[in-house]
Amino acid sequence: MATATARHILVDSEEKCNQLKDEIVAGADFADVAKKNSSCPSGNNGGDLGSFGPGAMVPEFDEVCFNGEVGVVHGPVKTQFGYHLLEVTERS
Repeated sequence: MATATARHILVDSEEKCNQLKDEIVAGADFADVAKKNSSCPSGNNGGDLGSFGPGAMVPEFDEVCFNGEVGVVHGPVKTQFGYHLLEVTERS
């Protein structure tokens, strides 16, 4: 079975999501941005979600985790929880 390792940042608006993505693209550290801004408890760990298989996350998340490019910040990805920036750090 395929697995992905990812980290994310969850915020409540697309505008905020885009703003944070710009900061990361400009050189800000993903983990630092997650700690300061993410409303998900994983923010305390730099947004780290660990490893998981298909179906463990909501479908919009799964789509990026198992089809998106590794090592790239994807988003905003809208889910029932809000807007995510998502980085797949590893996939096997």
